[in-house]
Amino acid sequence: MRAAAAIVSLAVSGALIVATSACDHGGSASANAHYGDCQVSGHYGEFHLSPQTAGALTVRTTLPAPGWWNGKTPDSVTSGYEYCMAANIAYRSGLDRVKVVNTPFPEIVSGKTKNFDLALAQITITPERAKVAEFSEPYLSSTLGVLIRDGERINEKNVRDVHIGVAEGTTGEKFVKDRLKPTKPVTTFPNDPDMVTALEEGRIDAVVHDTTILLAYPQKREGRVRIVGQYRTDQGYGALFPKGSPNRKGVDRIMRQLIDDGTLAKLSAVYLGAAFGQDPAKIPYFTVQESA
Repeated sequence: MRAAAAIVSLAVSGALIVATSACDHGGSASANAHYGDCQVSGHYGEFHLSPQTAGALTVRTTLPAPGWWNGKTPDSVTSGYEYCMAANIAYRSGLDRVKVVNTPFPEIVSGKTKNFDLALAQITITPERAKVAEFSEPYLSSTLGVLIRDGERINEKNVRDVHIGVAEGTTGEKFVKDRLKPTKPVTTFPNDPDMVTALEEGRIDAVVHDTTILLAYPQKREGRVRIVGQYRTDQGYGALFPKGSPNRKGVDRIMRQLIDDGTLAKLSAVYLGAAFGQDPAKIPYFTVQESA
């Protein structure tokens, strides 16, 4: 959970890091190494993984995911917090590229998807998901934000009585249905942009989704939407692996390095900081109101 503190303190600091291609600090990357626009660090090939594809780290994610994976298609992604995390994992494992596979989120967390090394898709670690897949140590704490149209008066006391939208298969969907228990039907969406567009158009009144994802939208949508609160979840994001993966322990060791040497804090400043536009620590915390 140490990365969460880094995100709060650095995401709004305005820190700037020039992204470069493979930049070795001890090892010797091959001439064919390619990590998009990511800056990589550490020792090339210090760790050993058993990849699905020789020389490549195969990573499943769900696109679009601006800030996390910058690019609309797998071949066009060249930067982003999770992409560059994957690039650093690949580099420190002696793998020369990241192979991106776009996969619907419900399929990733179902445990039925095969033929990949790990998945990075802002996946919250939950006991239910851990039954069908394996997880790394958490690399970022998660809360659930409440996004509404600017000018609306929705708060923790009346949010249960409005039409809420959630992303299909997420912890936000489970939280809303099981804990918040709104009085109106909940609408699920296959991706985040469609959900926020529905909010803007008045087809729903509020969105409950990961705060770190929603923080980008007030700036993108020119103030037409705003975050009014967030719910604590005591959960975090982790890399997901197929059951029985030989790579989990190795990735855990690399992940600890990336946290301890400040790499993830730098990535949050570069790729998420510009998207946030506000200090997440200053967003009010909501509590679930007991139903009458």
